[in-house]
Amino acid sequence: MSDLPRRAVTRSAKLASLPLGFAGRTALGVGKRTLGKPAEMVALEIQQRTAEQLFKVLGELKGGAMKLGQMLSIFEAALPPEIAGPYRATLTRLQEAAPPLPATAVHKVLAEGLGEDWRDDFAEFDDRPAAAASIGQVHRAVWKDGRQVAVKVQYPGAGKALISDFNQLARIGKLFGVLMPGLDVKSMLAELKERVVEELDYTIEAESQRRVREAYPADDPDFYIPEVVAQAGNVLVTEWIDGIPLSKIITEGDAETRNRAALLYCRFLLSGPKRSGLLHGDPHPGNFRLLEDGRLGVLDFGAVDRITPDFQYRMGRLLRIGTLEGIDTIEKALRDEDFIREGVRVEAEELQAFLAPITEPFVEDTFRFSREWLRDMAARVTDLRPTNVVRQLNLPPEYVIVHRVLSAGTGVLCQLECEIPARAESLRWVPGFADESDAELVGS
Repeated sequence: MSDLPRRAVTRSAKLASLPLGFAGRTALGVGKRTLGKPAEMVALEIQQRTAEQLFKVLGELKGGAMKLGQMLSIFEAALPPEIAGPYRATLTRLQEAAPPLPATAVHKVLAEGLGEDWRDDFAEFDDRPAAAASIGQVHRAVWKDGRQVAVKVQYPGAGKALISDFNQLARIGKLFGVLMPGLDVKSMLAELKERVVEELDYTIEAESQRRVREAYPADDPDFYIPEVVAQAGNVLVTEWIDGIPLSKIITEGDAETRNRAALLYCRFLLSGPKRSGLLHGDPHPGNFRLLEDGRLGVLDFGAVDRITPDFQYRMGRLLRIGTLEGIDTIEKALRDEDFIREGVRVEAEELQAFLAPITEPFVEDTFRFSREWLRDMAARVTDLRPTNVVRQLNLPPEYVIVHRVLSAGTGVLCQLECEIPARAESLRWVPGFADESDAELVGS
């Protein structure tokens, strides 16, 4: 029996069970209401059971379905309170949990990558996975030189599974409208699908991690990037780091801890392109740890976006224009970057009304990110009325990953319910964002 359910008919059946299960529970709920059970209790039961089934099926499939679930667990901050409650805990679990791959299958992948004598590379190896994600799982071990390491092992057949999941999920996208009505699932899937080949290649991931570690050396005061110890085939061995996962800080951290973690999280995402030329493309909380010394540890460099200096400046200039200039200048800048395509007309007043609250975090000295604010922003973006100006805007290919990181990163900051100086961080790290009047505020 396969370690990863890959056969199209099996995976399709699992994914098909999601909308069918939801429909069945809805029908059951109607029956209970007929028998006199309060409607609120029935609705809560339906949501809770749907959430549990969603987690179980997406987690078992691991591939693209698991990855989509991880992304949705970030966007849950935008859900209305009456829906978010029963889904929140379940979806957040997807950020760091999935059914494990059997030890025999793990050993086979290790032998294929490191050789039949792979055990000689380790003083100790724990067959129990320490973490599981969309295309692989991580085991804790001790390298032959005594270092504590994390051994990332890719699931057999992960590539085929990813493609199969994306194709099937595109057909049942309406289900996710239950979680966040108006979410453009097709665009999300298309963007993820383009990154599959790169994320599956651990050679590329190792190179990216080395490059980021070089830009953020071991003595960096704010961040710690684990060293790459070895890479071969579908195995990646990196230095192990302990710390408090950002997901735990979201649920249990006090205000001071949440603000500290949020500031470092924001600083890392903004500073990446300038310091390393790479943007971390998978900013969900499971990839970040608050270390004992107060620094932020960063994991998983399988998804990155390579940002040239010219593109950095163009992004910064667009952000500055969006926060400081008149609407005519803003519209011209958006047309120059192809956010408004040739021949498309927009109402200036509607454009200004749409952009004003979105740019708030980059205008004020400090800004409080909250679930309420994010829900308001999500409502603006997902408003299905034809008059909504966002329906006339384009997302240029260059900005697809940037948009994903900005959206997902904002979602995490809102989950943290934090207050941070996002404007000052942008002035410091985003080329082109500062103008002459900001010169004294810009750090090194």
